[in-house]
Amino acid sequence: MSLLQVKDLVVEFPTRKGTLRALDKISFDIAPGEVLGVVGESGAGKSLTGAAIIGLLEPPGRIAGGEILLEGQRIDNLGHEQMRHIRGRRIGAIFQDPLTSLNPLYSIGRQLVETIRTHLPMSEADARARAIRLLQDTGIPAAEQRIDHFPHQFSGGMRQRVVIALALAAEPKLIVADEPTTALDVSIQAQIIALLKTVCREHGAAVMLITHDMGVIAETCDRVAVMYAGRIAEIGPVHEVINHPAHPYSAGLMAAIPDITMDRENLHQIDGAMPRLNAIPAGCAFNPRCERSMERCGRERPELMAAGPTRAACWLHAVDAAG
Repeated sequence: MSLLQVKDLVVEFPTRKGTLRALDKISFDIAPGEVLGVVGESGAGKSLTGAAIIGLLEPPGRIAGGEILLEGQRIDNLGHEQMRHIRGRRIGAIFQDPLTSLNPLYSIGRQLVETIRTHLPMSEADARARAIRLLQDTGIPAAEQRIDHFPHQFSGGMRQRVVIALALAAEPKLIVADEPTTALDVSIQAQIIALLKTVCREHGAAVMLITHDMGVIAETCDRVAVMYAGRIAEIGPVHEVINHPAHPYSAGLMAAIPDITMDRENLHQIDGAMPRLNAIPAGCAFNPRCERSMERCGRERPELMAAGPTRAACWLHAVDAAG
């Protein structure tokens, strides 16, 4: 059974000039212990999807349609206070900048102990022991001493480890990680990614990993969802999407990755830019930039359809199916 199910999720932003649809009927699920990568250019709707799931949409943004279910329970229609209890206890969050998740005025030990005791029935001493264990699990050296240090006394990579420990504090079932390695050195990135995988496997948590880094996706994820202009363009097993992309947008993203085994002067690029929310074209939103666009692409918007081992929102596969 899926741990997280997102069904036809719509997120809108009312403006003076009308309502902008930022997410347009997004559907996917994540199984326990699975890592789903969500990838796409800036503005594709990746972070917005994560924010909708954890109940942290910035006003005036609102969920205008669809459902989000966690372990079969609908959570998109819960009140602020109910959602606050689910956040932390059943859903952990890791953000791009660790300083946004840590209070600079409190020691990390106090923040961990408070989080643990808010969600789990534990004494102060037991919560502190658990906090030290979490810091050790996430690779913080001399955790017994460092637990009483403040966020500014840690490097960026160490702060991100503390944030991961914080996200795991109440043993959540789902972790939403939004660009968790972007602000870190490449060598630290690899360590954080390996840590995230190990910790989630051991805790049996499902992970939604939002990033624009295909290297991180290839290294970490079981499946990947490629987003474009507020919709999912393709979703499937990570090795299939990387090696045999079925959507022209996915193919363009993959072709833009440097490959040390190939002898070429220039990297491939996708011409043009993602449309603004108030100017999304009719039909397939990618069609003005697509080298394989057909007449139908400018008219009708494709839904996700079978495309070999993956599913892609592309009329090329309707032709295949018909043929």
